[in-house]
Amino acid sequence: MTEDEQAPSPEEMLRVIEEQSAATSRWLYGDPLLLYVPWGVAWVLGFTALFLHYGLGDESYAPISQMQAVGVLMASQLVAGALAAYGYARLNKAVRGDSNARGTMYGYAWFAGFTLMVVICTRITPLLPEEESGLLWAGISLTLVAALHMAGGAVFLNWPMFFFGGWIAAVNALGVLLGAGWHALLTAVLLGGGFIAVGVLLRRCQ
Repeated sequence: MTEDEQAPSPEEMLRVIEEQSAATSRWLYGDPLLLYVPWGVAWVLGFTALFLHYGLGDESYAPISQMQAVGVLMASQLVAGALAAYGYARLNKAVRGDSNARGTMYGYAWFAGFTLMVVICTRITPLLPEEESGLLWAGISLTLVAALHMAGGAVFLNWPMFFFGGWIAAVNALGVLLGAGWHALLTAVLLGGGFIAVGVLLRRCQ
């Protein structure tokens, strides 16, 4: 047997096993970097723009209108949503049976929830001042995200997803109590940054 044909050492075999295990985990449960980090970046950008518009006092911190700030948030979320959809599509190809059905129903729940949110907020927004209407949209959307994350964690037995949903709910509640400017700031830092941190941490733990 030549030197090139020698059996791999135990260390090399362990490294290969770990690499294959991580790759399999990403394939079956989704790549956390693809599922979490784009949303984190989107929320950092979008809610920072809203924070610069609202400020923490009577004046904004940058010459940016509410519609411009919302435009930044929506554009960044569209990109994040496309990347996440790609990640979930890859995930569904690898999963069959009851798990696939649960994932499909869970996806419809997101669609139904946000469709109803748009209907309710569109109806109520004209009755509120600009800052309060913005807080209504942001607060209800984060409430849905928190509840659906916790429900998804329960359905798929994913504890990180469940606990992060609870974290979203807590930050959202505090922000709504403090007002639009604080809500935007806390969401950008604690939730946008939180999404990025969770994605990186889960990827390293795979």
